[in-house]
Amino acid sequence: MRTAIYAGSFDPLTNGHADLIRRSLVYADRIVVGVLNNLSKTPLFSVEERQRLIAEALPDPRIEVRSFRGLLVDFAREVDATLVIRGLRVVADFDYEMQMALMNRHLAPELETIFMVPSLETTYISSSLVKQVAQFGGDVSGLVPPNVGAALRARFATT
Repeated sequence: MRTAIYAGSFDPLTNGHADLIRRSLVYADRIVVGVLNNLSKTPLFSVEERQRLIAEALPDPRIEVRSFRGLLVDFAREVDATLVIRGLRVVADFDYEMQMALMNRHLAPELETIFMVPSLETTYISSSLVKQVAQFGGDVSGLVPPNVGAALRARFATT
């Protein structure tokens, strides 16, 4: 069984993320969505909330949602992954993602990185923009799965 990891903060999960996760199943039998805390950001949702939202939005036995801390390569070894899936929305993403892929290769030569481009419909979607739109009462349907949209509305209704 070939296992791939798609890691990120997913704060919140967008339709772009969901699209890449589903499409990644062509390359692996199992996708482990690794939810992490990005220390450079203040999350809107807890790790547990993000895990629940992802699992609800992507109910597929081939998709497993787990949290992790530390190095991606250590997490990959823990879940027996041989592939890392990374999305590239814009050219600026490439520099950062290439550095990370090369460092991961240095740390774990057996781990391969696959770069995927988003669908045309989701290229412009980012978690940061989704949060801004939701914070000001904008319509996020079409940007996030329905359960995530409901969670965003509920979160910003209390702030």
